[in-house]
Amino acid sequence: MSTTLGNVVDMSTRPGRRRLTAALRIGRTHLRLAAALRIGARITSLYIGLALFGVSIALMVSAGLGLDPWDVFHQGVSERTGLSLGWIVNVVGVLVLLAWIPLRQRPGLGTISNVILVGIVADATLPVLPAPHAWPSHSWLPRAALLAAGILANAVATGLYIGAGFGPGPRDGLMTGLARRGHSIRAVRSAIELSVLAVGWLLGGTVGIGTIAYAVTIGPLAHVLIPLLSFNRPPGTPADATPRTEPTHV
Repeated sequence: MSTTLGNVVDMSTRPGRRRLTAALRIGRTHLRLAAALRIGARITSLYIGLALFGVSIALMVSAGLGLDPWDVFHQGVSERTGLSLGWIVNVVGVLVLLAWIPLRQRPGLGTISNVILVGIVADATLPVLPAPHAWPSHSWLPRAALLAAGILANAVATGLYIGAGFGPGPRDGLMTGLARRGHSIRAVRSAIELSVLAVGWLLGGTVGIGTIAYAVTIGPLAHVLIPLLSFNRPPGTPADATPRTEPTHV
């Protein structure tokens, strides 16, 4: 008790007030530094995730066993126009982003970065991988390995960029924006993805076992990885307690 009273009396003196002010200043500095480091970590997570997403597209394209619905569409348009796959990914992202306007969706840093980065990385990665038509007919094992690596990379990328909390990709935002108009998010997602899948297949995009494998595995993988990599999970909270976000394509 005497020590506590002594401290109170000490704080009422000029040296005591100075020490208190200095301690408060150090505390504020530490809080600012922690906040800056957290923002830096989130930005790093965002850009690693978007770059990895571009790599995952290239891996699945190289495997030649089938793509996710949006990339079937991108590949089909690329085949018909002669433009690179990455350019189509980015151009479609811009066009989808324009559809946000009537839905009153607001893009974030992650949304804009997505439109720029994913296609560029996909185009940069494709030349260093085997072309889909270059595989020998008996090469199912390495192609399956590439497909599995692509799906896993896609899921990790989804966890990183969604977990960073800088806004959804254009295609996810379109889906959630339509869902806010009173439609079921599952119904909206199914309608959009089945539409782009059908159009992409008619244009020449690759549909196959990889398309099915992606549809079956991406949900469970994202179910684990999004909460695990999320920056919005309070410290000490188990990953299972973090709300899930059901991903489509970025």
